[in-house]
Amino acid sequence: MSLTAGKEHPFAGQAAIFVTAFLWSTSGLLIRLVDWHPLVIAGTRGLVAAVFILAVRFLFPAPQSAPKTTFNASFWISAFANAFVVITFVTANRLTASANAVLLQYSSPIWTVLLAWVVIKERPRWEQWGALALVFGGMFIFFREGLGAGTLLGDGVAVLSGICVATHVVFLRMSKDGNPRDILLASHIIAFVISLPFIFLHPPEMTVSSVWPILFMGVIQQGAASLFFAYGIKRVNAIQAILTSTVEPLCNPLWVFVVLGEKPSSSAFVGGALILTAVLSSSIIGAKRKQREVSPKMLR
Repeated sequence: MSLTAGKEHPFAGQAAIFVTAFLWSTSGLLIRLVDWHPLVIAGTRGLVAAVFILAVRFLFPAPQSAPKTTFNASFWISAFANAFVVITFVTANRLTASANAVLLQYSSPIWTVLLAWVVIKERPRWEQWGALALVFGGMFIFFREGLGAGTLLGDGVAVLSGICVATHVVFLRMSKDGNPRDILLASHIIAFVISLPFIFLHPPEMTVSSVWPILFMGVIQQGAASLFFAYGIKRVNAIQAILTSTVEPLCNPLWVFVVLGEKPSSSAFVGGALILTAVLSSSIIGAKRKQREVSPKMLR
């Protein structure tokens, strides 16, 4: 084992989840550049991500002492849940207002709290309860100008997407003593297989302007992000991981502003500040607690 608890920074897991959310956020802009059917985008992106993760596994094989992958119920529940996140979120965006879809999908922290408490006995800390309240308030302010009447079906699918996110994270956390990276690899393959009929029905036009965003999303936005998330979820509990990931929608308008010059609204700034404050505060408090827990062990 190359890193001991004493040598590893207590914020390492949190940092990995932050990087994951930052990488995830690039999809909002890049998807705009690809004029393909949404499920074709999801499937081809998943295929590229799976190839990338396999390449990393080949180039940097795990040591002999590394835990072996167990293809048990939690493995498949987490893998299928992550694949369905992509499918349900794309569908929700087509059936309801985009802001509705994002806001309702990010109901995932409350589902994560419930599932983590019941399934893996991870109870939220006091700072996480406070962060949850601030995140929900911040999300509402962030998206309120874009909220529409929506549709019952579309809003329902968006809520289902949030439940899928929570299910994926909790069961991935359940496999923290194994190899979460393999679960994420399987989820990308499943997403590709589910999307195959749409690839045949809506053959993508293979142009440079379409292919490079798919390659970038597959390698960076999904592939590299999966490796960071697999690292982080072994060190951060499910509730804190899902709270930290809520910084993703904050980065989307940042990318759009930098590349397209579309300035975020004042509501986006206020809501984003609330969410960022909540996530950073709970992350720092959690990291300090972990540091205090590790220090006595180092003295033994």
